[in-house]
Amino acid sequence: METIIVQPKTKKQQATIEAILMALDVSFKKEEKSPYSPEFVAKIKESIEQAKQGNVVVIKDPKNIWPSIL
Repeated sequence: METIIVQPKTKKQQATIEAILMALDVSFKKEEKSPYSPEFVAKIKESIEQAKQGNVVVIKDPKNIWPSIL
């Protein structure tokens, strides 16, 4: 079977297309298009995990950050 990619321009179009597909018992899936590259998303997720584990740098004096981060 072929895959058809549909890109509705409005929420109303999207709802109508979904209703038609459900009425015809056609399976479909929705994918959110991210403006970010997969590599960037992976780096952000890794950073969040590091923060949860406590692997962070605390800046003691915001006016003089270099001693805190070096």
